[in-house]
Amino acid sequence: MATTLPSPQLLVDDLMMVESGRWHDGRLWFAHWGSGEVMAVDVDGRSEVVAPGRDTMGWSIDWLPDGRLLVSGEVLTSVEPDGSTMRYSAQGGNELVVDPAAHVYVNGADFDFLGGGAPEPGWIRLVAPDGTARDVAGDIEFPNGMVITPDGSTLVVAESFAGRLSAFDIAADGSLSGRRTWAEGLGPDGICMDAGGGIWCQTADMPDPHDESAPAGVVVRVLDGGEITHRVETELPCFSCALGGPQGRHLFLLCNEFEGIDKLEAVLARRSARIYVTEVPIPYP
Repeated sequence: MATTLPSPQLLVDDLMMVESGRWHDGRLWFAHWGSGEVMAVDVDGRSEVVAPGRDTMGWSIDWLPDGRLLVSGEVLTSVEPDGSTMRYSAQGGNELVVDPAAHVYVNGADFDFLGGGAPEPGWIRLVAPDGTARDVAGDIEFPNGMVITPDGSTLVVAESFAGRLSAFDIAADGSLSGRRTWAEGLGPDGICMDAGGGIWCQTADMPDPHDESAPAGVVVRVLDGGEITHRVETELPCFSCALGGPQGRHLFLLCNEFEGIDKLEAVLARRSARIYVTEVPIPYP
């Protein structure tokens, strides 16, 4: 039976929509959708705008080994040391991850999700330092969060429409192969991995509208093969989770209201998004 973590505590609120949580340089950085900003918050709840983001929805952040921040979206941009932004690649995307060998992966799908377009298979592309991109995986059922194992050998992607996590072996040139199922029966979006090889992600559990005590969201720790070892309940649906903190034992839960794409503007206007935090037994790598 999975161990239930302590109830998460509110870290920061009054946000529009929060995604792509990353622990970096002593703070949690995140994409503040709806505001066009990248923000950072410390463990005491002090937050500030730290970089420009995107005016649209559906973008994420990560860092190159040289310290430059990458921001996905319509195109891939870098934030330079002087704070200016540069086009890194014409290849945009939804989620973004960089591995220890500086391979930059972006993912996406070629249909208008926000406009209600018919779903099409998604992809993962590898972006080279010169900005060119090539497909390294396809037939992904709405690719979302991605993580790289600490040893740099494996990429795991959340296939939100399929309710599963899929893993790929990473070759020396960044190519992906050996596709396999890491876990299924989930509802994964933004994900993170701990030092024990567990991935924290969202479940497919839907709240019972007739049960006021039912949680709006559930995040679990799942091992390769599907075993769930820990769980934590959230007051709002959790869209992204990240590990960090001084000892790497803080689990940050980025939570948003969601009433459907057609009500997105009203949700953003309410600024009801919140970030919660709880403690985990196994730290960030």
